[in-house]
Amino acid sequence: MAQTIVITGAGRGIGLALARRWHERGDTVIAVGRGRPAALDALGVRVIEHIDVGRDADMPRLQAALGDTAIDVLFHNAGVMHDESLQHMGIDGIREQFEVNALGPLRVTTALLDRMGNGARIGLLTSRMGSIADNDSGGRYGYRMSKAALNAAGKSLALDLHARGIAVAILHPGFVRTDMTGHNGHIDPERAAEQLVARMDALDLASSGTFRHADGSVLPW
Repeated sequence: MAQTIVITGAGRGIGLALARRWHERGDTVIAVGRGRPAALDALGVRVIEHIDVGRDADMPRLQAALGDTAIDVLFHNAGVMHDESLQHMGIDGIREQFEVNALGPLRVTTALLDRMGNGARIGLLTSRMGSIADNDSGGRYGYRMSKAALNAAGKSLALDLHARGIAVAILHPGFVRTDMTGHNGHIDPERAAEQLVARMDALDLASSGTFRHADGSVLPW
């Protein structure tokens, strides 16, 4: 059965690959973002532009654009990464990463929650860089901290939404060749999207709130 999928940050990289994969299999894809990339228009999905997930003020416009659309899958892909070190901390950049990476998914989820019913699913694109147990190299303060915060939020969402029949996936995509990674990595966005869609398809209340690699393995907090 076709689903209605809302994706944030779908203009390039993993988000675009996700939009393409869901669209090509017959789902209705709604891409939410700040701009209107030509790649999304070429794909033929619906685009809601001028939405910055880091801004509270943009949420009423997102709600109005969606109207009473029922959402089956809400996938939070939008993210930003800067490169802080102990010597070059960049507090403003850390703050931006929290607004987009950690607060953004909470902001959008609460804005759209009344459009999600029993059986709906939420996907949070996180990173194993948010794992405290897995941190063996330091640095990247804002990205690590914001993704750890997102992981904590995802666990709470899974618990709070269980009674409503809404499951939450907390997913690390792998080391993917995208603009964010400087096109370094182990896999292409298309392979990452294939695995992420498989995880979302398999998601249920029993597996809700688990921190997983896109290949299905469980990751340490």
